[in-house]
Amino acid sequence: MPLHPEDSQNISLNKYISSSGYCSRRAADKIIKAGRVTINGKTAQSGNRVGIDDKVLVDGNPIVHKEPYIYLAFNKPVGITCTAEKSVKDNIIDFINYPRRIFHVGRLDKDSEGLILLTNDGEIVNKVLRAGNKHEKEYIVRVNKKITDDFIKAMRSGIPVLDTITNKCFVKKESNHEFRIILTQGLNRQIRRMCEYLGYKVKALQRIRIMHIKLDTLPVGKWRHLNKAEVTKLKNSTEHSKKTTLQKQK
Repeated sequence: MPLHPEDSQNISLNKYISSSGYCSRRAADKIIKAGRVTINGKTAQSGNRVGIDDKVLVDGNPIVHKEPYIYLAFNKPVGITCTAEKSVKDNIIDFINYPRRIFHVGRLDKDSEGLILLTNDGEIVNKVLRAGNKHEKEYIVRVNKKITDDFIKAMRSGIPVLDTITNKCFVKKESNHEFRIILTQGLNRQIRRMCEYLGYKVKALQRIRIMHIKLDTLPVGKWRHLNKAEVTKLKNSTEHSKKTTLQKQK
């Protein structure tokens, strides 16, 4: 199978092995040093590089590269449901109509809009969604009445939601009816429930950032591929993600 398209024609052996999904780059270094890897029939050495036509074996078995990973940023419109179920009208997968199989990373309420990531990299999905990893998500929220200092203070401090208290978080008033909030939780309809507890109703909710990935000027209903720097930082940011229980989806 070919190398990933973003790779050059000649890459380090440990990267070649790790990019196949066989193991991490560090683990690849260990099996190379143990003499378990061959390139074109010869025992590999640390620092070897391989090209697209080289045959790499581990313990006599070929390294098989999966299809290249896809990472998309999508500005979800209101009314689109974050599900892959074809029976659901206006599901996100049919709306995007990407030519290859992808799935969404987390969710946004049907009544909300903004940034959501989609990929075919299941490992990244699990790491981003791990509840203990505290990956930031930023939102702009418009409510039905004037925002007070007491409202901002209460939102920052923690609100009773779904038999728990929300974590302390960053909240900033943007205008009389609009505020900015950064969450590291993903409780079901968390922001709406927090506002309702304080007697406010959310009129509009837009997610503008997930970790380092920003919505910026991406039009509503459009998607783009993450650039190489964004993908690299995403992988680096989740490299040591804890294997804790998956959080509830927003």
